Amino acid sequence: MYCENKLVIIKDKIMSLKIKTIRTTCVFILLFLFKGLYSQESVNPGNKTISVPKLYEPGVLSTSLDELNACFTPDGKTVFISINAIGNKFSVIMQSDYKNGKWTQPRMAPFSTGIDTDYDPFISPDGKRLFFISNRTDPSTKYSRKNFDIYYVDLENGKWSNKAQNIGPVINDAGEQYFPSVSRNGNLYFSANKDSSFDIYCSRYENAVYTKPFKLPGQLNTPTQEIDNCISPDEDFIIFSGYGRRDSKGSGDLYISFNNDGVWSNAVNLGDTINTKSREYCPILSPDRKYLFWTSTIGVFDDELKTPITSFSQLEKLYNGVLNGLGNIYQISLDKKLLDSLRSRVK
Repeated sequence: MYCENKLVIIKDKIMSLKIKTIRTTCVFILLFLFKGLYSQESVNPGNKTISVPKLYEPGVLSTSLDELNACFTPDGKTVFISINAIGNKFSVIMQSDYKNGKWTQPRMAPFSTGIDTDYDPFISPDGKRLFFISNRTDPSTKYSRKNFDIYYVDLENGKWSNKAQNIGPVINDAGEQYFPSVSRNGNLYFSANKDSSFDIYCSRYENAVYTKPFKLPGQLNTPTQEIDNCISPDEDFIIFSGYGRRDSKGSGDLYISFNNDGVWSNAVNLGDTINTKSREYCPILSPDRKYLFWTSTIGVFDDELKTPITSFSQLEKLYNGVLNGLGNIYQISLDKKLLDSLRSRVK
């Protein structure tokens, strides 16, 4: 009888051990799947809400260098950024790919020469064309000085061409053309100083040809500067960087204007959650339109230091840190609630 009871106890222990082993295996499987989902979320976070500005990929895409202009391919697996030299004396466009759950170290984009100054990459909603600006010498133009024109490259057999095409004299002139962005129907929006200051223009894409650009009608454009514009795919709103406005919170703020049957509303400041006393600029929407990315120069020196700097190494560490006051990429959710709140403030 004693032996039988002992056998029963042993059997129970073996069964309990098997159950624990199965449970442990299930936990590891779930953790593995969760890790995979979480890694994918770093590209397109899906329904994950980001209500407070998040520094995007610190140490990889946001570093001690001056990064701006993050834009993504429709699948969210490639990002292009501009990296600017201090003083805006030089800039290149680099790309990073999402592999094995993380972003790769940025490398030169094939169309960025490494000699000329290139900025403002923007990928069309269909993912087939990438626009950017450059001050490169172009034999098709005869300007008296170097300036920024809009160029584009096409996706050919899954790779971006290294042969940039000037978008042409209908759009480009001897002035400056900045920050091209394209709606789903192909219309091109950009900022230019065709008058005395920078305003936002549109060139309609009709019969595969860009038409003469016109300044956006309505209350969006003002005597101050409107620049770095990002049009929504359906052209229902546009986000841009404004300078010198009365309600500005810093050296540059992000604003939004809504399209009312072709007439653009007065611009609304995106508010304290996004705008700071530093500079906010270069807005870009995620491919699914659920997130807003932008550049900010928020840094550790924005406010008075709480503790004194006592050594060279300490100062060097701050200067070489991510938050040294140069541009970094930030991200926040751009959901219907936020858009409705901003729309309600239109006067």
